[in-house]
Amino acid sequence: MYSLNCQGKLLDLSEPKVMGILNFNPDSFFDGGRYNQLDAALAQTEKMLQEGAHIIDLGGASSRPGADWVSEDEERKRVIPILARLAEAFPDTIFSIDTWRSTIAAEALDNGASILNDISAWSLDPALPQVLEKGTRPYILMHMQGTPQSMQQAPEYTDVVQEVLDFFIEKVETLRARGVYDIVLDPGFGFGKTVAHNYQLLNHLHVFTQVLNLPVLAGISRKSMICKMLGVKPENALNGTTALHMIALQQGARILRVHDVKEAVEVCKLWEETEKNKAIPKFG
Repeated sequence: MYSLNCQGKLLDLSEPKVMGILNFNPDSFFDGGRYNQLDAALAQTEKMLQEGAHIIDLGGASSRPGADWVSEDEERKRVIPILARLAEAFPDTIFSIDTWRSTIAAEALDNGASILNDISAWSLDPALPQVLEKGTRPYILMHMQGTPQSMQQAPEYTDVVQEVLDFFIEKVETLRARGVYDIVLDPGFGFGKTVAHNYQLLNHLHVFTQVLNLPVLAGISRKSMICKMLGVKPENALNGTTALHMIALQQGARILRVHDVKEAVEVCKLWEETEKNKAIPKFG
């Protein structure tokens, strides 16, 4: 089964893991502005860890549809100082950095982060793979059609599952040629996809694992694929999120990236118990 070497910290993916989201930008679609001060970030990190989070994913720039670009200096100011303090306060914790900039990635990986989570698959910064070559740093490879500014204007695919798979195959080959082998696949729910595209991908997550023999991350939490179907706002989308998390696990996802750690951990426990008791009893 899969495992990730996070700069000396081994993350075993034989059982699903939960990644807690910690945003420092004021314009995130759900929790913008809540945790961009050190005290709030420390308290939320401690809460998520107590609830069972295995990874804390830090980001300083919103990637929601239509979001404006944040300057490099502003992203650095938002992320690096707080990351350094969190890594000092929680030295055994695995932190990931959610950025597409090679400069921010390098600084974050030198200040406590050990996983790079890139929405762009280095399409926005070709220098990013060079950061990965310098050490044992797992990489979350995400598919996105277009950019955050344009991705939801008119996404089109002939076969979304096949096209995302082809994208992964090409990118994984490039990474392996550079000596990067700890790779997690993220199909990029909501990043240049219609609601229908998102559900097609959700129902075929197993394809990516089967073809590439790599773990899959599902980033579904409180997204529009839930809100549009149920007619709710993100703050009322926890129930739908939980339902889709179970489907993601059934389809082979090994990491859930979430806003609500406690509920996601409970889903994982229930899924694990279901898996243990799959044997059909014999009667007669």
